[in-house]
Amino acid sequence: MALRRSMGRSGLPPLLLPPPPPPLLLLAGLAALLLPESVAAGLKLMGAPVKLTVSQGQPVKLNCSVEGMEDPEIQWVKDGAVVQSVDQVYISVSDQHWIGFLSLKSVERSDAGRYWCQVEDGGETETSQPVWLTVEGVPFFTVEPKDLAVLPNAPFQLSCEAVGPPEPVTIIWWRGGTKVGGPAPSPSVLNVTGVTQSTVFSCEAHNLKGLASSRPATVRLQALPAAPFNITVTKLSSSNASVAWTPGSDGRAMLQSCTVQVTQAPGGWEVLAVVVPVPPFTCLLRDLAPATNYSLRVRCANALGPSPYADWVPFRTKGLAPASAPQNLHAIYTDSGLILEWEEVIPEGPLEGPLGPYKLSWVQDNGTQGELIVEGTQANLTVWDPQKDLTVRVCVSNAAGYGPWSQPLVVSSHDHAGQQGSPHSRTSWVPAVLGVLTALVTAAALALILLRKRRKETRFGQAFDSVMARGEPAVHFRAARSFNRERPERIEATLDSLGISDELKDKLEDVLIPEQQFTLGRMLGKGEFGSVREAQLKQEDGSFMKVAVKMLKADIIASSDIEEFLREAACMKEFDHPHVAKLIGVSLRSRAKGRLPIPMVILPFMKHGDLHAFLLASRIGENPFNLPLQTLIRFMVDIACGMEYLSSRNFIHRDLAARNCMLADLTLSDPSPGSKAWRLLW
Repeated sequence: MALRRSMGRSGLPPLLLPPPPPPLLLLAGLAALLLPESVAAGLKLMGAPVKLTVSQGQPVKLNCSVEGMEDPEIQWVKDGAVVQSVDQVYISVSDQHWIGFLSLKSVERSDAGRYWCQVEDGGETETSQPVWLTVEGVPFFTVEPKDLAVLPNAPFQLSCEAVGPPEPVTIIWWRGGTKVGGPAPSPSVLNVTGVTQSTVFSCEAHNLKGLASSRPATVRLQALPAAPFNITVTKLSSSNASVAWTPGSDGRAMLQSCTVQVTQAPGGWEVLAVVVPVPPFTCLLRDLAPATNYSLRVRCANALGPSPYADWVPFRTKGLAPASAPQNLHAIYTDSGLILEWEEVIPEGPLEGPLGPYKLSWVQDNGTQGELIVEGTQANLTVWDPQKDLTVRVCVSNAAGYGPWSQPLVVSSHDHAGQQGSPHSRTSWVPAVLGVLTALVTAAALALILLRKRRKETRFGQAFDSVMARGEPAVHFRAARSFNRERPERIEATLDSLGISDELKDKLEDVLIPEQQFTLGRMLGKGEFGSVREAQLKQEDGSFMKVAVKMLKADIIASSDIEEFLREAACMKEFDHPHVAKLIGVSLRSRAKGRLPIPMVILPFMKHGDLHAFLLASRIGENPFNLPLQTLIRFMVDIACGMEYLSSRNFIHRDLAARNCMLADLTLSDPSPGSKAWRLLW
């Protein structure tokens, strides 16, 4: 008799092995796994399906018999997958008769399943009848009690579930070393009325094969959180401060919110208290006074209550950026380069603080550009090409940032070319200047003599002009000088005077509203970069409509700020959705000569303000009111609809918050969801 042992691959030499001892072999002979008769000529697979039930940890051996093939490649299969076990032996009874054995030395629950064997014959696979192997043992836990953190004396539940075979399985609960109640069928839920200290629970599962114990579950008591630490002011401006901190221990209960309290020094009275949901553990403090000393502290709260406050952290806001641009920027040619001079900027108030260095920016037609930082009101520019036009502008800075740019100065290459043949001393200009002045005086004297012969002058201007072509006298009046007792000369407020791109001007041309068409009213709100004011807009029929006007701060306006501000307005022009604010128009507020107009965006007036303030007023306002759950759900649905619309237009809001959701058409006397609508205001 020949015997072959499989190590997971074919082609190994036959090995002679002694027969296994009877206690370790569950011989099925030709009955344990018999194969049906093969359709191939001369191949016989005999047997009928059987079911085997064994205890966990016991050995099992399965066999199958193949007749009609020489040296067949017998494969064992479990639940559709080829068995890779090395304990497979094939015995040759004769040249055409083979028996294959599969040994499982210590059966586990994972070995349970449906087994069969198969052989390849002429390109076709022949399979045997299956054997169903069932493994019985002590119960197996599918659900074990978990660790919990609960409030003192608060009820809670623990779950436990185990399975066989064999069934049934019963559960017994333990609290510490004490049994709780009697046996209960699996699955089982333990209801506990409460604990006053940390307690350990576990469960036991019983069946005919024995019992199994679950992992211990520790139930701990929740407590108040610990005070935060590492409180840091991460970013400062003249009116805002960003704060970050690290939370202390949460007391085994999730932290729900943190409170940032701000006081002003000296005096120590509270000026601000902000409650923020966490995480993240950050907060933006708004509407602070510039150049002011403050102190802040933080505490966090869980379901039991707030933690103690952390220690006070002092900080100081920055002053205001310069509001004025340098004036009278001019250039002087020298042998060593180009000297640029301008008038010194005087601070408009103590909040601007001491003014620091000036920043000079220049660019040429050939694309060359650069910046210089200078301390005084004069700069010597040497790295420039005299053959190309030069454009220069200057601004002043302080600790808060840079002020607006001056009017650009264009230095023409033709002007410099006319100076190339001049002497190498600045005093060589004197004779030429005197000659030009003499010629101008002479020409003026001759012109005066001729004018006296042809017209008369009044003390206010020229009254009589020359005789007309037909010989009749004509009377014209042109004032010799003009007077303005109201205000300085102002720049004409047009889109062309802003220095923005032509593409943006074309988009805003049809929504530009003259400044004279509306009247600004009270302040509705303000932030770091601008403010929102109430206004009355005059309609075509002569009536007035209340609107909200959003404008940039006058002290931070530069061409780039205006471009970005108006580009957002151009985007809003294209929006048309019931839950997204509709742009009414844009306007320009004129200012004194030398300063750019202030851009303004006109939006619908939302008389109920933002959603954040509205929700706070409903709970802690002077006259609190109830908001039904369906109303709050309606708010969320409206917000989602507005965001879906923006997404469909390939826009991302990037600052979605309750403070940026505006309420309109709200009727508090009718709490139904349909009576409420909101508009999204960026």
